[in-house]
Order: sequence, then structure tokens, then C-alpha cells
Amino acid sequence: MKKLTFLFLSVAFALAVNAQSDKYKAAMKDQIGKLETAFQNNDFPQLANSFERIGDAEKTQWLPYYYAAYANVMSAYLSPDKSKVDAIADKADAMITKAETLNGKPNSEIFVVKSMVASARMQVDPQNRWMQYGKISGENIEKAKVADPTNPRPVYLEGQAKFYTPEQFGGGKSVAKPYFEKALSMFDTFKPAGDLEPAWGKASTQYFLDQCK
Repeated sequence: MKKLTFLFLSVAFALAVNAQSDKYKAAMKDQIGKLETAFQNNDFPQLANSFERIGDAEKTQWLPYYYAAYANVMSAYLSPDKSKVDAIADKADAMITKAETLNGKPNSEIFVVKSMVASARMQVDPQNRWMQYGKISGENIEKAKVADPTNPRPVYLEGQAKFYTPEQFGGGKSVAKPYFEKALSMFDTFKPAGDLEPAWGKASTQYFLDQCK
């Protein structure tokens, strides 16, 4: 009788865990699917909150907090009010720190978002912040490349940085173009580790490459 009870409880637990996992995956796929269209109306703040809620509910998954950080930093990029950017970047920092803690090991995608957060802060006052945040952004790009040499996103960010750097300081469209070309080629062969893993960036890379022609 005890064996039957144990077996019943084991099966019930397994079914509950599987149902929770399916619910988590469905919620994540739904929100990830909204990222591509979020640019139109800057829906990134709402998406950031949704991903954070999923992370708080799951407690052990790093990807919800990663996407919450990504959505926050995109919101910072799109903010018309530069006085609000640092506060949004603070939220992104908090989310990516949670993701990094839960992940527990060096992760290319996490370094990519860290680089983006530093870039967002720099853009508030490029002249006075370039030395501090430009360095942080660049260091995280290098870490991202080391952690996963096949990841196209750090190469895309390199191109973006060159694109917005004035020609007299070693940037410009002609300098940025090879980075976007390389990133686009890498996107064609890059394989995310899972169906919830980051896969964004190809469309943006193509957009910037088109601007370089």
C-alpha cells in the first residue's frame, strides 16, 4: 500500500511539474513573440514588467529576467526624455543581475545586455560619459565574444558602436559596414540553445547595413 501511495504521489508530482513547465514555456513564447513588434509603440516597458512577473513566479529561471533587462534597455534607448534613462537603466541592471545570478556561469547573452545598458547610459551625455561607459560597453562585448564566439549579437553591437561614432574618432558608416556584414553572416548559421533562448538582432543588423550603403 505504501508503495502504491508513493507511486501515486510521484506521478502526481511529475504531472504538476510538467504542467507548470508547459505554462511557463507558453507564457514566455507569448511575450517573446511580442518583442519584434514592440518598436512600433514602444511596448517595451509593459513587456519588461511581464517578463519580470514570470521570473518572480518561476524563481529559478534566468531567461525571464534576461528578457526583462533587454526590454528595459530597449525602453531606455527609445525614451525621448534623457533625464529618465538612468532610472530605466537601473531597472535593466537589476534584472540582468538576477539573470546572471540564476544562470551561475559566464553567458554571452548576459554580457551583450550589460554592454547595451552601458551604451544607454553613455547616450545620456556622450561627451562626458564616453570614457566611463564606453569602456564598460566595449569590455562586455569582448566578454560576450569569448563566452560564445558564434554569437552574432556582440558583433552587431560593435557595428552599431562604430556606426554612431564620428568619423574623426574612428567611426562612421564605412567602418561599421564590415561588422554588420559579418554579424548578418553569423546570424545565418547561429543556432540558439533552445526555443526560448535569445534570437533577436538579425532584422536590426540588416537595417543598419542598409543605412551603410
